[in-house]
Amino acid sequence: MNEEVWLIEPSGPLRGDVEVRGSKNGVSKHMVAAMLGAGESMIQNAPDVGEVGITAQMLRALGIEVEITPREIVIAPGAEINPHVPAAFTGLNRIPILMLGPLLHLAGEAFVPLVGGDPIGRRPVDFHVEALRAMGAEIEVSDTGIHAKAKRLRGTRIELPYPSVGATETILMSAVLAEGKTVLKGAATEPEVVELALFLQRMGALIELSPDRRIVIEGVEKLHGASTWLNGDRIEAFSYLAAGLITGGQVRVHGCPQDRLVTAITTLARMGAQLDITDDYLSASAPDGLRAAAVQTDTHPGFMTDWQTPLMVLFTQARGMSVLHETVFENRLVYVPALQKMGCEIEVFDVCLGGPACRYHDTNAKHSAVVRGVSKLRGADVTLPDIRAGFSAVLAAAAAEGTSTLRGVHHIERGYHRPFEQFASLGLQISREKVQSG
Repeated sequence: MNEEVWLIEPSGPLRGDVEVRGSKNGVSKHMVAAMLGAGESMIQNAPDVGEVGITAQMLRALGIEVEITPREIVIAPGAEINPHVPAAFTGLNRIPILMLGPLLHLAGEAFVPLVGGDPIGRRPVDFHVEALRAMGAEIEVSDTGIHAKAKRLRGTRIELPYPSVGATETILMSAVLAEGKTVLKGAATEPEVVELALFLQRMGALIELSPDRRIVIEGVEKLHGASTWLNGDRIEAFSYLAAGLITGGQVRVHGCPQDRLVTAITTLARMGAQLDITDDYLSASAPDGLRAAAVQTDTHPGFMTDWQTPLMVLFTQARGMSVLHETVFENRLVYVPALQKMGCEIEVFDVCLGGPACRYHDTNAKHSAVVRGVSKLRGADVTLPDIRAGFSAVLAAAAAEGTSTLRGVHHIERGYHRPFEQFASLGLQISREKVQSG
């Protein structure tokens, strides 16, 4: 079987402009939410990412109509709902679990296959299942997937043990059409979660965002279709800012508001980057070089876990010893061996460094890293394990000496809007090649 690889020849500082579209994490959740509308919904500023295609295929298999054009997605109810997500979607991403609540509203029953997504540690479905059970659903979890039944979901009080983004989204999409009021405590407050709540409100949902991670949802009888414009992807925006800095250049990022990058911007400034922030773009440069930092990832509004992969490569080009403490996913550092192969001087540890003890402090999870900079990076032949790791390897390759061959590039294209074209436009010498895989 032929596999596409990217060949990267470092070509000096990356410079230019990048426009980011709506986020991968946001667009797929909006597509699921659109299932709940009695009429047509439109999601604008959608990214061209693999995740959109996978989610569209799932929706069509359920009998939902989906039309995708270069910048927008139109979703409309079909004549008949098939409440079973086909087993063919097992392990592809984490979207099926989010379809349970909507399918229960539409059909009174649901089956979804086991979820997948990037291999970054346990992301248990327990929170989703327990929340739906609390709302009156009968649920059976088997080796193949999750079966659920409910005549009508009922509002209830739910407290999440951890502010899980996915579980918060499941509860939002299940509570909006439930009977009575749902009070969720310990909710995630990420911009993508708020954006989803705002979309549901446009569809006619009654949602109150209260202080202290509380969300109150008053169930309504029905929702209508709505239109929305997705805000720019904050992961992508930070990744391209880092691309400019890592190579000694400067990238101007358009389409992502400053308020989605507050913590990331301050982190770059502490490392010695000079930021230029306007209503139209953000850019970062470091004419005097970068200095080391200690960063701990956290739930919003802390430093986002998805920002730490480009940050790790940035650390290798900063003077001194930097420390990263990952507190959100216990296996997020799976990409480190690929970077080490490219000359990044990174050591990983199972203790909490660079911040207070986190929930992984008494486990064997390697969730802290010490990075020595400035490392001399070299081209290598590496296989990418997931989306974010893939992007970080491109960044390392752009700053390395010699050619790099990156395998598993489909991961990057699943989560970033046309990354090959974006990098080429910034001056990176990058080409595609088909090779024999397996």
